Amino acid sequence: MGQLRPLTVIYSRENPLEGSLRKMISTPPKAGDSNQQIDYWLPLGDQRVHLNDYLGKTITLTYGGEIHCVSSGRRTNKSFAQGHCYPCFSGKAACDMCILKPELCHYDQGTCREPQWGEEFCMQSHIVYLANTTGAKVGITRKTQIPTRWIDQGAVAALPIWEVSTRLISGRIEVAMAEFVADKSRWQQLLKGAPEPVDLYALRDQSREWTAKVVASIRDESGDEAVREINGDQFSFNFPVQTYPEKIKSFNFDKQPVVEGQLMGIKGQYLLLDTGVINIRKFGGYEVEFAAVG
Repeated sequence: MGQLRPLTVIYSRENPLEGSLRKMISTPPKAGDSNQQIDYWLPLGDQRVHLNDYLGKTITLTYGGEIHCVSSGRRTNKSFAQGHCYPCFSGKAACDMCILKPELCHYDQGTCREPQWGEEFCMQSHIVYLANTTGAKVGITRKTQIPTRWIDQGAVAALPIWEVSTRLISGRIEVAMAEFVADKSRWQQLLKGAPEPVDLYALRDQSREWTAKVVASIRDESGDEAVREINGDQFSFNFPVQTYPEKIKSFNFDKQPVVEGQLMGIKGQYLLLDTGVINIRKFGGYEVEFAAVG
C-alpha cells in the first residue's frame, strides 16, 4: 500500500461519503519519533477518510441497513466474525477457532480448512511480544503485521521477545507466558486513559525464564532456528486523543443505526465521541454513510 495522503474533501451532510466499512487503517509514526501522533483512515468502499482532520468536530455515521460479507461480497442479514456471512464463517480458515487460539493450529495435521491460506498466514514467521495496553499483556502476531497489530490493540508500548517459525509455535509460547502475564486487554479501561508505565524490558527477561522449558522443548522438536530471541528496542505509540470519556457507552449499529457526536479521539479500532464509543472493526461490511456536521 502506498503512502496515504489527507483528502482535501470535507464530507458533510450535503456531501457525505458512503461505502462498505472496513477496519481503520493506521499510519505509524516514523522510527524513533514516539511523539508523532498516529494517522487514522476510515475506509468506505474504495475511498478513505483521513479521520485526524475531524478531531474536535461533530461527525455522523449512518448505517443504511445492508451488510456485505468482507470475504465473498454477498449480502448477509447478520455479520459473523467481524464481517463474514455464515457460509464464509463456517468454511474460511480465517474464521477458525485457531485464529483466536493459535495453540490449536492444526495445519500440520492436514485438517486446515484452506491449506493454501494456512501456508500464507500460519506457516510463516510470527512474533511473540509484550505490550502495554491496560497494563502488561502477552500476544502474538505475524511478523508482517508489526507495528499495525499493536496500534490496532491500542498499545502505548510494545516489545518483541521471540521470533518463531510458525503460528502454532507462537501459540505454545504465548500459553506458557499467559500463566504469568495477562493475554487480554480490558477494553473499557483502554478507552478511559493511558495506562501506567510498565518496564517491558525487565518483564521480557522474566518471560524468558518462565518459558525456558517450553522453548527448549520446541527447539528439540523443530530445531534451534524455530525460536529466535529478539533483543531490540521498545516501540512506543501516541494516539490522537484530545479527551478520554469519563463513562463508556458503546454504540451498536444493529440497535442504533445513527451514531453522532464530537470526535474526541481515536485509539485502537475505536472512535471516541463525546456521546459514546464505537468499535469500527466490529462492523466490517456494514454499508455506512460518513458526514461531518456544521
